[in-house]
Amino acid sequence: MRLQVVSPNEYFGEVTSDLVARRAEIRDTHLRGTSRVITAMVPLAEMFGYATTVRSLTQGRATYSMEPSHYAVVPDRVAEELME
Repeated sequence: MRLQVVSPNEYFGEVTSDLVARRAEIRDTHLRGTSRVITAMVPLAEMFGYATTVRSLTQGRATYSMEPSHYAVVPDRVAEELME
């Protein structure tokens, strides 16, 4: 999925840490006024429950949008977990 998160700059570290934990590849970050815009690619399977998490991390001040990007091969370690 292509993901874009718009968050107040003060929560940038928390948001990016959570995205990295979700196997996101952060492609770009830039400032828009006092907000930080984060663009990333992330597996859909890792994004369930993200709305609640991002609201919690930013005190309800961040927004995000996702759109399908492409299909990719599942990493070996994830495939092994699925096979078990």
